[in-house]
Amino acid sequence: MWEPNPKSPGNTPQVAPGSYSHHFSSANIPFGIASSFVHDRPQAVTRVKDVVIFLNLLAEDGFFSQVEGLPPGVFALDTLNDFAALPRTVHRQVRSTLQAALGATGDPSCFPLYAVAVVSMVTMHMPVRVGDFADFSCSEAHVSNAGRIAGQRDLPKAFYSHPIGYQGRASSIVISGTSIPRPKGHFSPDRIVTTFGPSTAVDYELEFAAIIGKPLPWGEQVNIAEVEGHVFGYVLLNDWSARDIQVFEMPPLGPFIGKNFGTSISPWVVTPDALGSFRTRGPYNPYRPRENHLEASLLSTYDIRMRVEIIVGGTRTVTCETNVAELYWTLLQAIVHLTSAGCGLRTGDIVATGTVSSAVQFGCLLESTNGGRAPITLNDGTQRCYLEDGDIVELSATAGGSGESGVGFGNCLGQIVASKGV
Repeated sequence: MWEPNPKSPGNTPQVAPGSYSHHFSSANIPFGIASSFVHDRPQAVTRVKDVVIFLNLLAEDGFFSQVEGLPPGVFALDTLNDFAALPRTVHRQVRSTLQAALGATGDPSCFPLYAVAVVSMVTMHMPVRVGDFADFSCSEAHVSNAGRIAGQRDLPKAFYSHPIGYQGRASSIVISGTSIPRPKGHFSPDRIVTTFGPSTAVDYELEFAAIIGKPLPWGEQVNIAEVEGHVFGYVLLNDWSARDIQVFEMPPLGPFIGKNFGTSISPWVVTPDALGSFRTRGPYNPYRPRENHLEASLLSTYDIRMRVEIIVGGTRTVTCETNVAELYWTLLQAIVHLTSAGCGLRTGDIVATGTVSSAVQFGCLLESTNGGRAPITLNDGTQRCYLEDGDIVELSATAGGSGESGVGFGNCLGQIVASKGV
């Protein structure tokens, strides 16, 4: 039977600073998949401060014996899909059981040493097996800026009637920390001669994404009042983009090679319950749909502060600070619209917001550099229109305007490396 460890100064492993521990208070309790030297099989974990807790070992000791509806062995699997598909009431019971053990101080030393590891000593893996990936353009500012750069004066007519999006490539989604090879494709620098080779305009995109838990059968639709019941949790997402390839290939069918070579997600899935106290209003929408499938509660988005940093040779440059609440369309509305024709949902599906920009903060280099025409200067003195080989991009986000809530997403990190092959 599980019993808490005696609290002693040596019971919690030591950890190096700078690991986003302030994002992971006991108010968070995210879920992920991890392994370590001691725990060599990827399995379900949570995190408190800088301590990773292996949930299956606790379950085998009876820690979750009072949780109704939790199947045996669900935390021993190498993805969270089976756990994510369980009713939200089960997720809540697991969180509350962990929070009760942590107590008012949120001290993870209550857990036995055999079930914990310092975060720097674990390897994070993809939290879910992704079936489908849909990416939207929920930001009015981003759509407006990107259109202006492309020479379009007006936003697409459809933007104000529903969230616009496209189907991405699920097989290219990778966990934070995975290097991204520079893609090759066709582009036309002078708009006369077509070239095939490594992209010269690799970009990042700061995005927020939902992971589907409860499935929805094909042929059915979900309404706005029930859609959150299908969301297991949220992650950060970087939809890497090759702008030169993208702009050449898009007419008339949309993005393809320029978008399918890599998409990074953060490893910790933050639940709707952890974000519940950070609900807020989005921007005023004069065209807000009424009495249809997209009508949303006024408090239908979250106050989540997001940041992008480019790291070159250890020197960091903040290139964007914005907020999920800036988005014209919410992720819940995007999911509702996705299902409106009856496509259904599968556990592990990812639905993303598209670039999160505001009127003055730009979530991608396409906007920051005016399509590569006006380079930005980094803190190491170098300039960038687009990313160079070796550049590291780090996304991070915290719930609440102050960033001191104890609920955050850690980071989503990737490095651009040279193209593979000839």
